[in-house]
Amino acid sequence: MKRLIERSRSVGEVLRWVTQNPGKVSASHYPIALHKLGQLLQQQPGPPVGAGDSRGPAGQVLEQPEFHVLCQAIVSGCAKFDNFSIVNCLYAAAALGLPGESPLVRVLEDESRSRLGRFNQKDVSMVFSSEANNKALEAIFSSQLFYENRQERFIRSMAEWLPRKAENLTPYTMALIAKYVARHRLREPRLLDTIANFLLKRGEQLDSKVIQKLVFPFSRMNYRPSNHGELFPKLEAILEQKAGSSPLATVNILMSMFQLSHFPQTVLHQVFSPGFITNVMSSPYALIVRRYLSLLDAAVELEFREYSGPRLDPRYRVLMFEHALTADEANRKYSYKGLVAEALRQLVGEECYRQDEVLPPGYCTDFLLWINRSGTVLPLSRVPAASRAPPATSPVAMSLRSSVLALTSDLQDFAPVVLSVNDKWHYCQNSDILVGSRAMRDRHLRLLGYCLVQLPYTELEKVSGIEEAKHYLRQKL
Repeated sequence: MKRLIERSRSVGEVLRWVTQNPGKVSASHYPIALHKLGQLLQQQPGPPVGAGDSRGPAGQVLEQPEFHVLCQAIVSGCAKFDNFSIVNCLYAAAALGLPGESPLVRVLEDESRSRLGRFNQKDVSMVFSSEANNKALEAIFSSQLFYENRQERFIRSMAEWLPRKAENLTPYTMALIAKYVARHRLREPRLLDTIANFLLKRGEQLDSKVIQKLVFPFSRMNYRPSNHGELFPKLEAILEQKAGSSPLATVNILMSMFQLSHFPQTVLHQVFSPGFITNVMSSPYALIVRRYLSLLDAAVELEFREYSGPRLDPRYRVLMFEHALTADEANRKYSYKGLVAEALRQLVGEECYRQDEVLPPGYCTDFLLWINRSGTVLPLSRVPAASRAPPATSPVAMSLRSSVLALTSDLQDFAPVVLSVNDKWHYCQNSDILVGSRAMRDRHLRLLGYCLVQLPYTELEKVSGIEEAKHYLRQKL
């Protein structure tokens, strides 16, 4: 039957084979028949498939009784079809130009949504490219299977169609897409600019919680959208009006803007005001807001020195992070940090460095060393105590100005060095650009007086064995 359908030379011949031999037609034959119909229709003159003109060949076929018999057979039996047949029927129906409200498409979409958890990535990608409505997009982007995996071909396809479909998407659907883009660190300008344009057009109608989800991919990918000259001022105006309605979302949006080196002064006046602080400190999420406000306050001191408004009360300052990031802990077995640690131990000795040191305002460093003017790594015992970075538990740890002075007072004699192991997940996907949080960390550490030595995974993956690693570190240092 498969060969007979594929060798058919006309629409009528395909329909006759399928409808007149029901006993010989299996589930796998239906998508083949739909695909063949689409191919034959594309070869005929007249309006294109799906043009909605019933006078053309496509419209005539969709009205034929035999075609309705074919559709009814699929509708009646699709619950028993295997996943491959369901997906291919839906894909073929979309290519054929069947309207979304047709019974065949509705049944296939419903069946696909019910099976998303059992689909493989190819199946999910085909389903997605076959469906265009918000309900279908929401179902697919809400799928845990789809969210946790990345498919290059699908991403390239999405960059093509998302700009065309964005205007008809709901904020909820666009937020799900933004979450997917951020999750997989997709620094794809067409995707990010589409989200930015959506935000520019709809921003005033959105609440702060949705805005924070749409803004996050920009900071995550360290990417200023092409419309940032219009978008950032608009976001500032929106935040001025809605700052108090959702304090955590407001602080998250500010953090995203700070990571992109944009500092909205008027909003900062509100966020550091006594009223806002009192409000958030009595909320269930007080600790996380204190962490973010502490980092924002540090960023103001380091990067926005012209700011003259209110600041965070010192009694509310805490370390942003007290230990390594969750992602780094989860991916420890894939990290090159262990190799570097052993090579460093053999090269300079354990008494010459600290590992996993947390530096104010709460940045976890991989390795911290002190080097004198001749390039020699110094034992910790030879580094003046007053010049060492204050421990995370020390009250002085939150005084950045004191930290800078302490680190630079004897800079003519030696310099503090941070060895930064940049693993693959510290970069945007298929890029040498660090994610926004990592990039801001590096800026701040440099402004605090540390010398940063970057150890990118692209270099470390070429190192074979401890001896090569020691040679590599010796060159870097």
